[in-house]
Amino acid sequence: MQSLLDVLNKSAEFLQRKNVANSRLDAELLLAHYLECERLDLYLQYDRLLTESQLAELRPLVRRRSRREPLQYIIGEVDFLDLRIRVDNRALIPRSETEELVTLAIDQIQNPPDRILDLGTGSGVIAMGLANAFCQAEVTAVDSSMEAIQLASENLRLSGLNDRITLVQSDWFASVKGNYDMIVSNPPYLSLDEWDTSQPEIRGFEPVGALVSKDGGLYDAQLILERAPEFLRGESPIVMEHGLGQYSVLAAMAEKRGYHSIESAQDISGRDRFLVARY
Repeated sequence: MQSLLDVLNKSAEFLQRKNVANSRLDAELLLAHYLECERLDLYLQYDRLLTESQLAELRPLVRRRSRREPLQYIIGEVDFLDLRIRVDNRALIPRSETEELVTLAIDQIQNPPDRILDLGTGSGVIAMGLANAFCQAEVTAVDSSMEAIQLASENLRLSGLNDRITLVQSDWFASVKGNYDMIVSNPPYLSLDEWDTSQPEIRGFEPVGALVSKDGGLYDAQLILERAPEFLRGESPIVMEHGLGQYSVLAAMAEKRGYHSIESAQDISGRDRFLVARY
């Protein structure tokens, strides 16, 4: 048997040797996940002894992280706004920027919307966040990946929102019908070069189709902006996350397409990250 502190120290040192960032924090989170306790609770039980059978179950988790598998995929869930979301490699890991996207979208609505469209739903977090904010709204969540749709379906059932969100497998607007009071999207926006130089956690584990877009990362965002007016009710907003340095190109295209009230919104780091426009 080994004490919890010894196991924690050895795990952190092992992850550090494997060039894992935040190795101590990740070791703590893995151990807390395995022991089904809060991370801060570990500090109160450093003398706790772990059995050999427990160590045998814990080691594979640490090895997975040492191979740069994202911590969120190993733990299997993340917090998103007020939701607990199941995550795995069927969809992207929700980022803080996506929380900001949902909050921004909510702020754009003056009158409660009846219908909302989420393009590229992945694990379902955007649709779920919007459904929680607008309890009377019908939300349609679209993704081209059936694996992502299946993961989103699991999350809808776990959250009790499956009766209020309709999942549609579709290549963007291909199978979408009707008009909406708001369209929200976090499309792929990395260029192939950006993906090639991304962290191993991204490049090796997250679905490339949800990350990379043609034309230097702009293809999918431009396609969405081109088609969205067909599905927007008058004066309704589209709110979109985009890559760094892409706003000016997308804003110019939106203006040419006939959008108005085109604005940029910054992420928490002060970088242009979101486009808001109305048609």
